[in-house]
Amino acid sequence: MIKWVIIFGIIYLGILVALALISRSKVKSVDDFMMGGFNIGYFLGFMTFAATLFSTFTLLGMPDFFRNHGVGAWIFLAVSDGVMIFMVLWFGYHLRKKAKEKKFRGMAGLLTDCYGNKWAGYIYFIGIFLFLVPYVSIQIRGISIFLDASFNHALPPWGWATLILFIMILYSETGGLKAIMYSDVFQGILLMTVVWIIAYTCVDNLNGVEQMFAEVKSINPELLSIPGPKGLFSVQFLLVSMIAIVMIPVTQPQISSRIVIMKNQFSMNRMAVAVGCFALLVILPTVAIGMYGAVKYPDHSTPDFLSQVLLFDQPGIIAAATMIGLIAAAISTSDSQIFAMSGELRSLLKGDEKKVLKTTKIGMVVFAVAALIFSLISSNQLALLARLSFTGTGLMAPMIILAILSKKKIGMTMVWVSAAAILVFIGSLLGALPSDVMGLRMDLLLFISLGLITVLTVVFGGGEKQSEVKEA
Repeated sequence: MIKWVIIFGIIYLGILVALALISRSKVKSVDDFMMGGFNIGYFLGFMTFAATLFSTFTLLGMPDFFRNHGVGAWIFLAVSDGVMIFMVLWFGYHLRKKAKEKKFRGMAGLLTDCYGNKWAGYIYFIGIFLFLVPYVSIQIRGISIFLDASFNHALPPWGWATLILFIMILYSETGGLKAIMYSDVFQGILLMTVVWIIAYTCVDNLNGVEQMFAEVKSINPELLSIPGPKGLFSVQFLLVSMIAIVMIPVTQPQISSRIVIMKNQFSMNRMAVAVGCFALLVILPTVAIGMYGAVKYPDHSTPDFLSQVLLFDQPGIIAAATMIGLIAAAISTSDSQIFAMSGELRSLLKGDEKKVLKTTKIGMVVFAVAALIFSLISSNQLALLARLSFTGTGLMAPMIILAILSKKKIGMTMVWVSAAAILVFIGSLLGALPSDVMGLRMDLLLFISLGLITVLTVVFGGGEKQSEVKEA
């Protein structure tokens, strides 16, 4: 396997260097560097959207999630992702319409313009920093514990994490968003190929799908039903998870920015449908990998299970391709999100574009260091950490949707309410506030409350049309 890892690793680094240099040669302006020139076609948009959305946690987090919690994880992620595509189509149409009215530099800047108050952008930026840094960290943690176990502790986890982040920052700051998108194409194809090969091997080792589920049933029948052996998949958990995932295109800048930079509405619609198909195809094989782990390695730790099923139970060439694929996924997704956070920082800054870009690049390094620190202290429950990230950013969806849809001057009520909701959610995670109120999960209660307040704001908010305010 080591021989193939070296060969594939050299090829991968060569591809990264070539893509970075090609992308750098096409950068003629700050918008080219940060926004890909606002002219992204269907295929590139589809692959970069899919690769950003489905990443290291898909191959490292989801199999372990199925292994521990059962087939209810399919409802948790696959069904929710299917519903999310409808949100991409609906929200994408309105977001692109609003972005044409204003010079779009990022969601934080757009919110500042829509609310007429810089604190709207600041609250959004603080929110994505608080919840996207942990999401980046789980990509880094996932691959670092995997490499640590695979290479027999040749480097400590922080060493692997630092190396990956260094490559990522160097690549991103050289080629900009287009370079990230090109690497997403490579990562997406590799991820899809590898996950299906591993799933086939797992099913074959258990003598077929029917025999696989029969063995799972004999070992732990609760894995084949909800709420699962640990009672995780309650109705409230699944409902909150669906809301959080559906709101990803609204709240997470690495996704919303990709919607805006598509060259036209038709390309965006085709991209959304293709991502929906990709979601089902990439999540389905993780069920087989997880069920295989439930049969063969039910009591193994997460790192041991992953190294066994993804490396040691596979032919050497497949194991090597898996390792490079995971590294590519970690780099691709992490740099997309850190680059997006830097873009949001840029949208809040004013002044000379070259100076703003310099500050933006410094911001990338700061965000990467923050993700590195968090990766060292976070747990191995990658799928659950991802869900918390989706939920946290999802709390900002009502204030974003209100800003995008409203044709009136909007008050700051939703911004302050959203900020309060984030504080309450963090307090419940830390144990300072209860995790449920009268039998209702705190996160679900917050979503319901924010939805009702949004409706009341629309009905009773009043205000003048923005066009009338500008004329005055």
